[in-house]
Amino acid sequence: MNQNSKKSALKENDGIEQPDSISAKSVVQIQHFRKRQPSANELITAILNGDKTALSRAITLVESTNPEHLEKANEVIQGCLPHANKSVRIGITGVPGVGKSTFIEAFGKYLTSLGKKVAVLAVDPSSSISHGSILGDKTRMEELVKDENAFIRPSASGESLGGVARKTRESIMLCEACGFDTILIETVGVGQSETAVHSMVDFFLLLNLAGAGDELQGIKRGIMEMADLIVINKADGDNITKAKLAKTEYNRALHLFPMKNSGWSPTVTTCSAIEKEGIDSVWKIIEEYFHLTKENNYFNTKRANQNQYWLMETINDQLKNNFYNNPEIIQLLEENKKAVSTNEISPFAAAFLLLKKYFK
Repeated sequence: MNQNSKKSALKENDGIEQPDSISAKSVVQIQHFRKRQPSANELITAILNGDKTALSRAITLVESTNPEHLEKANEVIQGCLPHANKSVRIGITGVPGVGKSTFIEAFGKYLTSLGKKVAVLAVDPSSSISHGSILGDKTRMEELVKDENAFIRPSASGESLGGVARKTRESIMLCEACGFDTILIETVGVGQSETAVHSMVDFFLLLNLAGAGDELQGIKRGIMEMADLIVINKADGDNITKAKLAKTEYNRALHLFPMKNSGWSPTVTTCSAIEKEGIDSVWKIIEEYFHLTKENNYFNTKRANQNQYWLMETINDQLKNNFYNNPEIIQLLEENKKAVSTNEISPFAAAFLLLKKYFK
């Protein structure tokens, strides 16, 4: 018997042909939509009409490092600028594991129940190895993300200072132009990012845990000096007594710090974000702060100083980008890196040569 004529025990039967799950017409429409990029004027008009999709696309433009997107992004920002600055900006930070996402969701839902429109700009840490980010804040805020009066935008921190997204400031303005009256900015965690966030918000809230231990006090000290309110989260179950004790200790510590220019005396409160307890008290304290600072004109003075600060930061950022993207500098920099590593030239002399070449 011819061996080739033997039938294999493994036989694949013809299956039932499956119908197309997506119509060809829909595919063509989606592809056409994706290819077409809206103009700056179209984005501005849509943002001013409260279109969240247009807002997301504009923020993507602003965050892009593509030089071609810079001009269009600036045009969008300029068009939205007259409609911005009509919100309150609240920075929220805390040690990892303190429950920032849970608190922001509970706080955001409470604010929308009061008729507020809330935008959450959450900065996600980027890996120093793969340079990737999880961007999971929308997943963690399941309820808030479905709220019509809320907008959540996670952004990768990239290589910016302490994890603050490079264009968070511009994103705030776009959110304000879209009609969001309360902007919440969540930082990566405890570090240098708090200084940058403090320079772009009106109110700075520090989330803490009860019984965290003295090992964190050195980290907290600088942040506590910037904080307008300290909230002891997870004050529930067996942790209620510890939270009350921590509240007393932090209140004592705050008395050691000098008086703020705002005339506001920072305070401490407790809450349970998961149980949604004490959230209303947090907002009441924030309202008291805004009433005081608007009355004594500190609110407007701080905003004006922040605008000047970000003018200088933007100039520095643009000079840095132009320097490192200059073709002549790219080649010369690599040559000088090798020379510096072999001690042929000092780092300072190499830097002087590079800058002299750049400004020639």
